[in-house]
Amino acid sequence: MAKVAVDPGICGLKSTITTESEDGQTCTVKIESECEAIQAMALEIGSLDGYEVAFKPFAENPVYLAAGRHYKHAACPVPSAIVKAVEVACNLALPKNASFTIER
Repeated sequence: MAKVAVDPGICGLKSTITTESEDGQTCTVKIESECEAIQAMALEIGSLDGYEVAFKPFAENPVYLAAGRHYKHAACPVPSAIVKAVEVACNLALPKNASFTIER
């Protein structure tokens, strides 16, 4: 299991992603979010193939394809967080925090 809390920045619409995989390949994805676009996307990606998520390029990745159908903001960090959570749940990556530091 992996759980990722996402504070996306200026929009303030936080999300929590929970993933589980019993076989190391099929992964269930549950997303709680204050964002309507992410809620809509969550309905589409309830179950994912961890290998497709981890190893397909952006233009073919099921998470990014779903995001493209539901989002209008390309800088949203939630799709990346979903990919990371799936990788960890399927034992395709070790859990390690990621972050942005933005300065002007």
